[in-house]
Amino acid sequence: MKIRYRTLGLLFYLGLLMLPIYWMLNMSLRTNADILSTFSLYPADLTLGNYIKIFTDKSWYSGYINSIIYVSINTAISLTTALPAAYAFSRYRFLGDGQVFFWLLTNRMAPAAVFLLPFFQLYSTFGLIDTHIAVALAHCLFNVPLAVWILEGFMSGIPREMDETAYVDGYSFPRFFITIFLPLIRAGVGVTAFFCFMFSWVELLMARTLTTTVAKPIAATMTRTVSASGLDWGLLSAAGILTIVPGALVIWFVRNHMAKGFALGRV
Repeated sequence: MKIRYRTLGLLFYLGLLMLPIYWMLNMSLRTNADILSTFSLYPADLTLGNYIKIFTDKSWYSGYINSIIYVSINTAISLTTALPAAYAFSRYRFLGDGQVFFWLLTNRMAPAAVFLLPFFQLYSTFGLIDTHIAVALAHCLFNVPLAVWILEGFMSGIPREMDETAYVDGYSFPRFFITIFLPLIRAGVGVTAFFCFMFSWVELLMARTLTTTVAKPIAATMTRTVSASGLDWGLLSAAGILTIVPGALVIWFVRNHMAKGFALGRV
């Protein structure tokens, strides 16, 4: 009986989680006039016009392409930068290591609006406004500290004797790090890549301010649905459904690492 109650409770909880997604899917398959005229639990007059417009209108589908480009660049830069930094914090003790580690975390705690004006002025000076690399580098301010914090927890769980044994066996540091150490923390790398991807994917303030037309992300493009006649609910819902897809794919590919990472790492 207790197991049955737990199952029912879990199903009820999952239903509550899926309800907003289902409702967004429901609206994405209806016209805006139909949404505003009647309340319906399912699309009686199903239409794919909202999705067709997104896939055929360059101003819409280019937003997804731009977002994927700078998010991928940011994730790669964050991991490449955080891996050696996390290794240094986990293996060595140096003057001010605790203070530097805390300073990294304070960057993650600060709101994005604090750094918005300095970034805008800096990128304007170097001509980086409205480029993918501008948004990718700006997001590193928040993703690199998070990546270092997560990876340092995983690396500290690996005995230092592993490093010493590899050096005795004649391994160089790059060979040891890539062939031995990195596979041992692949769960942590998967979790870190997931969090870096998701933060950069959903962040709007910096992405919208540092881009205008060429590199405008989908999050900024979705605000174009606001007009004098109101919101285009169907089009906005279709864009929201398509925005969920990349994150769901990332979760699917790193799901095995995430399960272990949530159990062992600093998540």
